[in-house]
Amino acid sequence: MENLNFNFSQIISTTMVLFAIIDILGSIPIIIELRKKAGHIQSEKASLVAALLMILFLFVGKSILAVIGVDVSSFAIAGSFVIFALALEMTFGLTLFKDDAPDTVSIVPLAFPLIAGAGTMTTLLSLKTQYDTENILIGILLNILFVYFVLKNTTKLEKLFGKTGLNILRKAFGIILLAIAIKLFRANTGL
Repeated sequence: MENLNFNFSQIISTTMVLFAIIDILGSIPIIIELRKKAGHIQSEKASLVAALLMILFLFVGKSILAVIGVDVSSFAIAGSFVIFALALEMTFGLTLFKDDAPDTVSIVPLAFPLIAGAGTMTTLLSLKTQYDTENILIGILLNILFVYFVLKNTTKLEKLFGKTGLNILRKAFGIILLAIAIKLFRANTGL
C-alpha cells in the first residue's frame, strides 16, 4: 500500500474549489423549480450518482484524455478557461453555459450536468495536476455530503438566505473561481 499524503491545506483548497464550481447554493432556484415540476427529488440517488461520476472521472479521466491525444496540462489550461468563464457567469450574472431547467427531474438533470457537469470534471483533472488524489477524494466526499444536505433542505435554505443572500454567495464564489482559474493557467503554462 502506498503512502497516503493527507494534507489539510489541500483538502480545504479542493473542497472550496469544488464547492464553488458545483455551486449548489446558486442552483437552489433551479432545484426548487425542478421539485415543483416533479413533486419530489431523489436526493440520495442524485448525490450518489454525482459522487460516482466525479470519482470515476478523477481516476480514468487522464486515460480518456490519452485515448484522444490530449495531455493533462493542456486539459488543465482549457479547464482554466472554462472555470474562468463560469466565474464570469457567477460574478457578473451572465449566462454563457446553463440551459433552461429541464422538463423532468431524474438523475440526468440533477447528478449530471447540474452537480457533476463539465466544469466539475474539468476542475477535477486540473486539481489533479496540483494536489494529491486522496485529498481531492476527501474534497469530493465533503461536497457530496453538502450537496445532499442542500437537496434535502432546499426550501428551508431559500428562506434562510433569501434571493439577495444567494446572489451575494454566488458572486463571492465567482471571484474566488476567477483567482483559481488564473492560478491553474499560470501553474500549467509556467507563467
